Amino acid sequence: MRRRTVTAGNLEEFLEATAPAQAADQPQDQPQAPAARPAASRDHGLRTEFDFELPRGYVDEAGTVHRHGSMRLATARDELRPQIDLRVKENPAYLSVVLLSQVITRLGTITDVHAGVVERMYATDVAFLQDFYRRINSEGHTRAAVTCPHCEGGFEVDLSGGRLGES
Repeated sequence: MRRRTVTAGNLEEFLEATAPAQAADQPQDQPQAPAARPAASRDHGLRTEFDFELPRGYVDEAGTVHRHGSMRLATARDELRPQIDLRVKENPAYLSVVLLSQVITRLGTITDVHAGVVERMYATDVAFLQDFYRRINSEGHTRAAVTCPHCEGGFEVDLSGGRLGES
């Protein structure tokens, strides 16, 4: 197997050389029809993004409270990247801040959720997000089995949002 180093200078040349050839019967000036999606990327009902509602809410610089957000499933890269982060090497407790900042896709109107945003969240909300992360990435859902302290009946609650008694 031959390896080739690609630099920014010769990237276009490399892409042209490795691009699939156009069919001989298709004119060069007409756009190609979009290729069918590969089988691996077809939707098979896998849910990859989960909505949540923070217990307290993130307060931004303008004083706006953001409570509703969305978190995606973590990839292996998401789990590995914090291990090389200098902030995590200096303080291992910072790992959850970096990890959460990578998988939270939206927080209210904020779409650029970075470590600084997670740092400024209330501890209650960070604990909620850590548990939420664990549930969707380990168990694949946002439901939790609970037991009523009065009647000892078991039931499930959805942790993704809403207050008790609200629909």
